[in-house]
Amino acid sequence: MGQAIAKRDKDLLGSCVFAAVRAHHLLRTRSYALQSLEWKEKSTSDFVSEADHEAETAIRAILLDRYPDATIVGEESSPDAAIGGAGLSFVVDPLDGTTNFLHGYQWYAVSIGALRDGALVAGVVLNVVSRELFTATLGGGAQKNGEPISVSTIADPRRSLIGTGFPFKHPHLVEPYMRQLPRLLTTTAGVRRAGAAALDLTDVACGRFEGFWELMLAPWDVAAGILIVREAGGTVTDLSGAASVVAHAPVVASNGALHPWLLSTLAG
Repeated sequence: MGQAIAKRDKDLLGSCVFAAVRAHHLLRTRSYALQSLEWKEKSTSDFVSEADHEAETAIRAILLDRYPDATIVGEESSPDAAIGGAGLSFVVDPLDGTTNFLHGYQWYAVSIGALRDGALVAGVVLNVVSRELFTATLGGGAQKNGEPISVSTIADPRRSLIGTGFPFKHPHLVEPYMRQLPRLLTTTAGVRRAGAAALDLTDVACGRFEGFWELMLAPWDVAAGILIVREAGGTVTDLSGAASVVAHAPVVASNGALHPWLLSTLAG
């Protein structure tokens, strides 16, 4: 029974990888002609382009061809679809780091998380620029380009590098964030903000970061990354320490060793 489930999840992961690679090719092609792209402002400082829509359409077509009864929760075409119900669902960010992409800033990714009966079972994050492919299945560990990865073993906050995301979509969170930031700046080796949460989470998973936090993220930002971090031996919670779920919520991720310290420092 366990072997059958593992094979089922491995096949599911393969479908997610295939869809992510297809989106990757579309985004790479579009990146060579950024000046011709039409892009719109969804909300303050939150943009979407033709490239986002094309990539998500390609992902949807592949996944629904293979899993016609699945639910697709996509950032651009179906953001309000229900997450976590019975059966299979995919949570898709066709282009995490759209603003980076539109400005030619070389840090953005495709992210696909798969849930079965509400539980994360497979995740893929593909860095479009570096071509690093991060994958995980439930109980199967996490990999980068097919090789096992694990979180950092650093347990001293003073030696830690922490990732973050600015609350640019949520002005009411700027003030609390600005109270947190100095605490991390003065007690760690550094804080980095690159603008693609899916890649921040994979950086935790492969040991580049010891931790990461953001005060509000969307399901498609984190679905794949949560599983990848956990399967790499890390911890992902909300600000209270409760295990993170795929939802609109704050996210705190770490190598596990630094998690109590990170939560207490953020709480002040």
